[in-house]
Amino acid sequence: MKTKRIGIWRFNLLFFTTMLMINAYLSSCGANIFTIEDDVAMGRELDEEIRNDNKTFPILQGNDEVKQYVSGIGLDIITKSDYVKYEKIFPYKFEVIDDDSTVNAFCIPGGFIYVYTGLIKYLDNESALAGVIGHEIAHAERRHMSQRLTSYYGVSFILSLVLGSNPNQLAEIFANLAVGIGFLANSRSDETDADNYSIQYLRSTEYFPGGIMYFFKNIRDEQKLRGETPGDIEELLSTHPLPTDRITNAETKLRSIKPKPDPEKGLFTERYQRIKSLLDK
Repeated sequence: MKTKRIGIWRFNLLFFTTMLMINAYLSSCGANIFTIEDDVAMGRELDEEIRNDNKTFPILQGNDEVKQYVSGIGLDIITKSDYVKYEKIFPYKFEVIDDDSTVNAFCIPGGFIYVYTGLIKYLDNESALAGVIGHEIAHAERRHMSQRLTSYYGVSFILSLVLGSNPNQLAEIFANLAVGIGFLANSRSDETDADNYSIQYLRSTEYFPGGIMYFFKNIRDEQKLRGETPGDIEELLSTHPLPTDRITNAETKLRSIKPKPDPEKGLFTERYQRIKSLLDK
């Protein structure tokens, strides 16, 4: 009996250690246990949860011109860029969340992208919004969220495969999404990767390819003016960290483009200001 107990204890220790090693490996190498089809299925289910939670995610009602405008920017980027791989696989849906106090945008697997009215009001030109949307498209295309889920839930997902599926897993994922913690926070490498691809995507469009730099500039200007990070962008920076090297990287990426893009062209400031004004009516 004693020998049997020791054997079980050794087996459990070995199994637990193996799970930790697998999880460490998944975390370090950017592995992804999800398929492309998994991304789409998960995205559809999370999108349904988001739409059913009007308190946390109040979808903009009416104002169809604003919603079509945001979708138009996203679809223009997707259809014109050769760097977008999953255009015919991901459903790609763009939605506006009616919350002026939140300056943010986020993406869930499968190309479901959400832009807050607070972000639209925060930016000054269409190129800046296109840069942010391109950044979120990159998160979908590069499958950053399902990679983070692999890392975040690696052991429990593997255990689920061994012991049977866990019906509460999706609810846990959505709960984390709703409060903006856990896997929703992007890593520095994910953010830099998404910045680089945003610039590449926009090169094929009418926009200034460094549109996201205007977004960075707004944040830096406010930080200098106030001497601190404005409260309305704290949530954004908690999920989209903005270290100085990320800005430097984007500037370097822009300088490498030949011919050098003109930062005064492709901004479309006037039509952007008209759309912003519709949110105040």
